[in-house]
Amino acid sequence: MEKEELKELKVKLLELLNKEALKRGKFTLSSGKTSTYYLDGRIITLTPEGAYLVANIILELINGRKVDAIGGPTLGADPIVGAIAAISHIKKIPLKTFIVRKLAKEHGMQRQIEGPALKQGDSVILVDDVATTGKSLIEAKEALDKMGVNVLEAVVIVDRGEGAEENLSKSGLKLESIFTIEDLGV
Repeated sequence: MEKEELKELKVKLLELLNKEALKRGKFTLSSGKTSTYYLDGRIITLTPEGAYLVANIILELINGRKVDAIGGPTLGADPIVGAIAAISHIKKIPLKTFIVRKLAKEHGMQRQIEGPALKQGDSVILVDDVATTGKSLIEAKEALDKMGVNVLEAVVIVDRGEGAEENLSKSGLKLESIFTIEDLGV
């Protein structure tokens, strides 16, 4: 992908985020913090255009890296990894994808990690829509660590700039974001 094409995709995604996903008011975040704005990435990633934009941008960001799979914590990562699976297939660079549950299911296969089987030594990248403290990404990494899977880094659509980068760094993960909250004018 050319730099100019990537730039155009990012401009379109930023417009969608500002128009559809960014809400102002009083909100309680999953971290327990209160905020004067809420960014609902799923509003974007569950649309055809948003899914297409996010998947293409993330695939370009990780281009050239040796990765066996890409996935992340449910629910934010669910539409992202579905889009990445489809777009990677179309581009003939198929990537396995997975979802990390908060807890293993108590029935069926009783798995915490859903998707094509990951094996010890696999290298993966975590994705999510928004990072605040990074807690869900850290919990996903911990579940993968137990399996002996090598988590290379985490990629999010927006970093709210509220400690995720630092917390992930303490867990041995680099955080890469398509945008920071400042890019959205907050």
